[in-house]
Amino acid sequence: MSSHIERAKILVEALPYIQKYYNKTVVIKYGGNAMINEELKQAVINDIVLLSLVGVKVVVVHGGGPEITAMFERVGKESKFVNGLRYTDDDSMDLVQMVLAGKLNKEIVSIINKAGGRAIGLCGIDGGLFKAEKLTEDGFDYGRVGEITEVDTSVVNDALSCGFIPVISTVAQGEDGSYNINADTAAAKLASALKAEKVMLLTDIAGLMMDPNDPATLIRDINVSEIPRLQRDGVISGGMIPKIDCCVEAVRQGVKQANILDGRVPHSILMEMLSDEGIGTMIYGERCV
Repeated sequence: MSSHIERAKILVEALPYIQKYYNKTVVIKYGGNAMINEELKQAVINDIVLLSLVGVKVVVVHGGGPEITAMFERVGKESKFVNGLRYTDDDSMDLVQMVLAGKLNKEIVSIINKAGGRAIGLCGIDGGLFKAEKLTEDGFDYGRVGEITEVDTSVVNDALSCGFIPVISTVAQGEDGSYNINADTAAAKLASALKAEKVMLLTDIAGLMMDPNDPATLIRDINVSEIPRLQRDGVISGGMIPKIDCCVEAVRQGVKQANILDGRVPHSILMEMLSDEGIGTMIYGERCV
């Protein structure tokens, strides 16, 4: 009997959050270990399907670094990274596009559909969703890595209006061909253009911590105005810098909340969206009530 009561309490706790997010758009960047570990993968997919079934407009943006690396190894091509970004020459871009927009995208769509959702696979080229130009940063050459210059949400809105879960791979259209786009950046840009209620980045860490080696120092919520101080103090450093920058940009462009979640925790998406405690680090503009 007690287990039934506990389940009822969980559902009652979730109710106001279901009401809050009903018919609202939420963008989820799917990546990290949650894309590799089968148990975590199924948990993420189930979370996405459940949210969709209770009336949340879920948009999934995915990367695929490990799968791309595996394909490079299979064809005997070396993976090269510049400042943490995969250097992508013309030949590499063909492989990247094949893995992201083909194999991996359709696998995710298939898993969602098997779990009872209605997913449709897209890439940034479809419907002119993402326009991009060559990334030129700090004088480094990243090859066919791009930065998004324009977002046309028409194809995503059309899919959502028909009840689909858009699953989007991060390949964009440029004037001279396709570009590889960082998935965190793409998710933040898309969330801003959609005026989403929330954007969530699944990662392989607990969130932003005062001490990166101590999960007990997790910062659960933070206003964008406090970010520069944490950067000056070195709390935000290394690979966390671009993730935080993406979240800050999204919030400043009108997204109400941006979250960095630990994708290694099963059902972290549901814990963040449908529970009182939440999980990870939430970045916001005005105080959320």
